[in-house]
Amino acid sequence: MMDKLFRKDALTYHAEGRPGKLEVIPTKPYSTKRDLSLAYSPGVADPCLKIEENPEDVYKYTMKGNLVAVISNGTAVLGLGDIGALAGKPVMEGKGLLFKIFADIDVFDIEIDLKDPQKFIDTVIAIAPTFGGINLEDIKAPECFEIERKIQEAVDIPIMHDDQHGTAIITSAGLLNALKINKKKIEDLKIVVNGAGASAISCTRLYIKLGAKPENIIMLDSRGVLRNDRTDLNDIKRQFAIDTSLTTLAEAIEGADMFLGLSKGGVLKKELLVKMAKDPIIFALANPTPEINYEEAVAAREDVIMATGRSDYPNQINNVLGFPFIFRGALDVRATRINDEMKLAASYALAELATEPVPDQVNVAYHATNFSFGKEYIIPKPFDPRLITRLAPAVAKAAMDSGVARKPITDWAAYRETLVKKMGISNPLVRQLRFRAMANPKSVVFADAENYKMLKAAEFVYNQKLATPILLGNEQKIKRLVREHDLEISGIEIIDPMSERETGRREQFAQVLFKKRQRKGITYQTALDKMNHRNYFAPMLVENGFADAMVSGLTNNYPNALGPAIEVIGRKRSAGLVSGMYIINTKEGPIFFADCTVNKNPTADQLVEISLQTAYAVKQLNLVPRLALVTYSNFGSNRGRVPDMARDAVNILHRDYPELIVDGEMQANVALNQELMEENFPFSKLVGAPANTLIFPYLTAGNIAYKLIQEMGKFEVIGPIINGMNKSVHILQMGSSVQEIINMVMVAVIDAQCVQTRECQDGKDDFFEKAK
Repeated sequence: MMDKLFRKDALTYHAEGRPGKLEVIPTKPYSTKRDLSLAYSPGVADPCLKIEENPEDVYKYTMKGNLVAVISNGTAVLGLGDIGALAGKPVMEGKGLLFKIFADIDVFDIEIDLKDPQKFIDTVIAIAPTFGGINLEDIKAPECFEIERKIQEAVDIPIMHDDQHGTAIITSAGLLNALKINKKKIEDLKIVVNGAGASAISCTRLYIKLGAKPENIIMLDSRGVLRNDRTDLNDIKRQFAIDTSLTTLAEAIEGADMFLGLSKGGVLKKELLVKMAKDPIIFALANPTPEINYEEAVAAREDVIMATGRSDYPNQINNVLGFPFIFRGALDVRATRINDEMKLAASYALAELATEPVPDQVNVAYHATNFSFGKEYIIPKPFDPRLITRLAPAVAKAAMDSGVARKPITDWAAYRETLVKKMGISNPLVRQLRFRAMANPKSVVFADAENYKMLKAAEFVYNQKLATPILLGNEQKIKRLVREHDLEISGIEIIDPMSERETGRREQFAQVLFKKRQRKGITYQTALDKMNHRNYFAPMLVENGFADAMVSGLTNNYPNALGPAIEVIGRKRSAGLVSGMYIINTKEGPIFFADCTVNKNPTADQLVEISLQTAYAVKQLNLVPRLALVTYSNFGSNRGRVPDMARDAVNILHRDYPELIVDGEMQANVALNQELMEENFPFSKLVGAPANTLIFPYLTAGNIAYKLIQEMGKFEVIGPIINGMNKSVHILQMGSSVQEIINMVMVAVIDAQCVQTRECQDGKDDFFEKAK
């Protein structure tokens, strides 16, 4: 079922909206006739003449310096084989996406329909002046070796065939750290390499550069050990042929210290593993089925140090740990090639990073108590934010030291700062939401389940194990929609609040509501009537323990969805109000807006509570809240009711919560522009970094602001997130997309996790809890 759903979702993912995964966006103004005259004719002639006069100026006037070509002929695409250049295009686009989100490198994917190596080489050389670097991809062996070598000899930009060198660089880092653990020396290591394709060859070559002895390496292809007496070996394989009587893996593995598998699943039986030397290193990289499963290997040998290509096991060998940052470093010094010194520098930097304390945001993202260097952590995680600031400088310095850099870096601190600014594009917050939800999924009521988008979102979160959906609505309507859209949601509970079988719960819930609201105009009969409506039945399921959280509002206006939840569940014990927060995902990182949905004209005291609720919510996402109370005035520059109120709220926050980073009143541009802040208001508590949380003085301002940002800025917006509720209740924007619903479900799950923690702590969860 999962394979079928995943494949269907993969097709939808690529086809939805603008087809594919990449687009080209202008970086210069283009609104006026003058803009267009500067961009093209006649203005474009001047940079052309400058480049003709000095070819290096191409880096000054064009995008060449940050542009990589991902080029393939489709002869060895993933595990699909020779499917042709056109069919491989989605892979090349995907590689371009990874370059962009991990290292902010722009990519053109180029599919060349040529299998003749020399014609392919000539074509790539002819187009090379366009690019700052070329990533060769999915080209079959042994032609790939000649192709890469000849292209690099002919051009003065870095060329790398990632299928070869990416795996070599990452496994070399893993090998270095495995040797630190088992205390063996690489020059003494007996290595068995099962597989003789491009990756295996490149790995072996790099291990030799690290110090492995060629005479201690046994390589096998599908026909057995590469021996000098074999007549079927090509020139590349013959480099690794040895004089031996060994013919099979079973014979070669005897007493081996390391097994590198780049072959096929299941070939390393546990009977072979037990024949290896003490503290064996196993890199079983066949995907999706390793040469030996992790569970089987550790059961057979407690002393094994193991890595695979899979993310669900420790020590994933993932090329995304390498290629974005290697090219980043190479481009930034305008390297003429990616040489062995640069590859080794990347391996050593990656290995060293794994030995250092792991940032908490990585532990949180993977729901780990604390990753620490050892047998189950010899390679950093792909979402470690330190990768770009460690690998790119290491590669750049190696390029400089080895004489292939044309633009040396002189200020390394400034360079690292530019790298930090490139990290936001990878959207770590959404990844964190996903990992945290997956680590402890909760049951979530989908209150508007008679809608395709809600059902599609339920399908996704259910099959990805992010939540356990409960669908609320007419069962026949829901099942009809499931059939019409071929949704995979068998096993998900469907509840029809109006059905006869729910009579008992309607009566039970009516009693609960009557007891809560009997002095506020509600009779038992009125309460019973309300239980026919999903906006009341859904929060009752949460309030009475039948579910952990709920999402509603897709087909209702906001007050109609939120009001019943407040009546049924109510505010937290310590809360005087509830407020609505939005997350705006920007390239520089998330910005939080509040209150955008609930409190129309808050008082200064209410702004204080909104600020505290929002700060607590930001803290729960493992970010340090930096709050700015925004108005049209900067620190008293204008007087009026609104700035005076914001100023009063800030004074209270400074007095009662001095540990909170908050300031105001100030204009929004000052809050977000660190240079403006430091130049004009050096006394502010926000000096040092921009605000990441904007508190608006009244609902109109906040609501308009987030909607303008969403529609005009085209940022991803998550929300509204309801703060201050006693349990996890979240209201969708009317007409939300499937992805927006999924995001809100993840938020609801994490909120439910926090509710569970709060209940264990007897209600004490306020970030800035003080006696009032």
